Amino acid sequence: MEYINLGSTGIKVSKMCFGGLIIGPLQANLPINEGADVIIKAFEMGVNFIDTAELYRTYPYIKEAIKRYGKKPVVATKSYAYTAEGAKESLENARKELDMDIIDIFLMHEQESRLTLKGHREALEYYLAAKEKGIIRAVGVSTHNIEVVEACAEMPEIDVIHPIVNKKGIGIGDGTIDEMLAAIKKAYDVGKGIYSMKPLGGGNLLSSYNESIEFVLNLPFIHSVAIGMQSVEEVIMNVGVFNNERIPEEIITALKGKLRRLHIDYWCEGCGRCLERCGQDALKLTEGKAVVTNDKCVLCGYCGSVCPQFAIKIC
Repeated sequence: MEYINLGSTGIKVSKMCFGGLIIGPLQANLPINEGADVIIKAFEMGVNFIDTAELYRTYPYIKEAIKRYGKKPVVATKSYAYTAEGAKESLENARKELDMDIIDIFLMHEQESRLTLKGHREALEYYLAAKEKGIIRAVGVSTHNIEVVEACAEMPEIDVIHPIVNKKGIGIGDGTIDEMLAAIKKAYDVGKGIYSMKPLGGGNLLSSYNESIEFVLNLPFIHSVAIGMQSVEEVIMNVGVFNNERIPEEIITALKGKLRRLHIDYWCEGCGRCLERCGQDALKLTEGKAVVTNDKCVLCGYCGSVCPQFAIKIC
C-alpha cells in the first residue's frame, strides 16, 4: 500500500481510505462484529485511514475494530453542526464513541456554497480552537460542490478537503468533472490535503469498475481515495486493484455473484427527477419519497446520475 503526506497536515495516510458509510445503519447495516471484521481486514492489508461521520452511526464499528486490531488508524469524521455548541457536542460525541482523546481530521459535513461556509463559521471557529488545544489535528470540509473547493483553496484555516470525484462527475452539484478537478488542483497546489469520495459514483459506475478506479488513482493531485466496502472480499478486491496486484479468481467470482440493489437514502426530497429518468418504470413516489420496485429495476444507475441530493446508490 502506498502512503503519502496529506497535504500540509503532517498526517501520513494510505492511498486507499476506508469509506465507513456502507457498513452502517444507513446502508448494509451489518452487525457490529461483522462490520469490524471488514475494517480489520483493510487494516491488515495496509489501509491506515478511515472516513466516517456523525450521521453514519458507524463509530461503534470503528471502535470495535481498533480494540481488536490493537492499532489506531487515521480517522476523519464529519458533522453538520453550525454553532459552537453543536460543534462541541459533535466533537465530544466522536471522542467518546470512538474512545479517542484526539480526532485526526474533523470536517464540516457536505458544505454547499460560500454562503454555507459563512453560515457554519461559528462551528469552524470552535474546531480551530480545538485544534489549537491539540484535540483535533486537522480541520476541513466535505463537499459535492466546486464552489466550496474553490472557496476553501483561499482559506488558510482549512487543512483538508473531501470532494466528490468520479469519471462521470456523478453527484457534483454545480458543474462538470473537469471543473471540479481544476478546483481541486488549485487547492492541492496551495497545500490542502485532498482525499476524494465516491469513485464509483455511489455504485452507479460498478459496470466500469476498473476504468473508474484507474481514473481516480491516476490523478496526481488527490492524496487518498475513500471507497466504501461491506465485505472482506470487497476489501481484498479493492486493495489488490489499488496495489496493482493480481486478484484471486475466487474473489472475483464471489463478487460477481453478489446481489446488488438500489438504495434510496432517507434524505430523498421526492423531486421526481429519478422517475423521469428511469426507462423501466421502476420508481414511484410514496409519501414524498422515491421508492424502487426491485423486480423492474435493472440497476443501470441512470436514476442516481440525475439525483440532485445524491440519495440514490447501487450497493
